[in-house]
Amino acid sequence: MALRILLADDEKDFVETLAERLELRGHSVRVVYDGLAALRAVVEDIPDVVVLDLLMPGLPGDEVLHRLKNVQPDLPVLLLTGHAAVDDTGLSPVSQAYACLTKPLSFNTFLETLESACREGREAVSGGGDLS
Repeated sequence: MALRILLADDEKDFVETLAERLELRGHSVRVVYDGLAALRAVVEDIPDVVVLDLLMPGLPGDEVLHRLKNVQPDLPVLLLTGHAAVDDTGLSPVSQAYACLTKPLSFNTFLETLESACREGREAVSGGGDLS
């Protein structure tokens, strides 16, 4: 299944390498480097899945996730973090994400999670809204 994926991460080398690996598998990937650019990208063309770095300068991933879920509640979002300790109590923004993965990533685990998120959310995503 070819996916339309939005990757948002301020670690350029990391995200560009990840995008290349996904494109080699036939997926369409758009890369942005900050949270505001991620919001704009979703407004322009709703992807099948969004992958957000949790800690980005400017608008962090948790705020981007919150805004996305307000207007696209069924859009699958994966969070990435470089921090091993993640609050998954249901009170944190992590609870709104399909999954939260810790860097460094196992690419195979990442790919399986990405594809699973899309299978569950692909047909539920429709319409759009104002993300500001």
